[in-house]
Amino acid sequence: MPAVKVARTEAEYAKRKLKKLNLYDGKRRPRREGDFVLLPVIEDERAHSLGYEVLPVELPLRPERQIYRNLESVLAERLSAEELKHLRRYDVIGDIAIIQIPPELEHRVDDIVWGLRKVHPFLKVIARKGFHEGAFRIRDYSIIWGENRLETVHRENGVEIKVDLSRVFFNPRMKGERYRLAQLVRDGERILIPFAGVLPYALVIARYRKAKITAVELNREAYELGLENIERNRKRLRGEIEFIHGDAFKVLPELPKYDRVVSPTPRGVDALALTLDKAKRWLHYYDFVHESELDAFRRRILEECAKLGRDCSVRVKKVSDFKPYVFKVCADIELKEG
Repeated sequence: MPAVKVARTEAEYAKRKLKKLNLYDGKRRPRREGDFVLLPVIEDERAHSLGYEVLPVELPLRPERQIYRNLESVLAERLSAEELKHLRRYDVIGDIAIIQIPPELEHRVDDIVWGLRKVHPFLKVIARKGFHEGAFRIRDYSIIWGENRLETVHRENGVEIKVDLSRVFFNPRMKGERYRLAQLVRDGERILIPFAGVLPYALVIARYRKAKITAVELNREAYELGLENIERNRKRLRGEIEFIHGDAFKVLPELPKYDRVVSPTPRGVDALALTLDKAKRWLHYYDFVHESELDAFRRRILEECAKLGRDCSVRVKKVSDFKPYVFKVCADIELKEG
């Protein structure tokens, strides 16, 4: 992910200039290195024409809550303290903002739109979040401001991901997780990713590691967008991606074992035994678990390993909130040799 290198004495001026041009990446933190400062920028050719040195460097992400507070502070001009309590989290996917408006703020829709546009001046669409529908977890959206589209190109972790939110599922909040997994992978690994969607995990891993990745996706429209995303990022990728259209429960039994399996498992789907059976050394298994069931979830994984005659160690980490007391978690499972 790019950053411009500027003298410390020029950093504030350069930052203002980048913001004015909508090139500054406010989701990452700048970093000081001696007499210089690395300022995060989005991937845009214009950054190379400003006279600054542009470097490929990883800068830490700002907490999502901090970005949310920016909106909260802006809306403090218009909303009461009581109304601000009902403000929900939102997502930005490419140039589209996705928001949820509770009944308590129905009369403040115009103010919320104003606030989002002020915090994110590059936005072209603001859509209201509805409910998930169908087997592919496609959410219903209604556009409340901007262009009449739900298709966009989302940039994260050095790759471009084309999505159409009316046709496919995509979660931008997993950006940090995708980067974490990419850093765990080693060059030369063979990796399997079922439920691959438009290939966000595969693209980020292939961006950083020279790995051979096999991805599987059932949704035809997600599959077609994924193929387009491979071509879109061809020059950025160090690794190779083979993309298979099909049902993971039918395709995986016909595939060999892989060094590492990454399973961004859809909610309500149980693919633990299926994915464990395909992992030689590592399985990163995502699921939705009530906090009271975390120990039981870990024990179940150990029992499934035992059924396969394998010893394993398990670390379960909370990835994000889903609803009160329920978390999206990732189980990092290391399968022992033998």
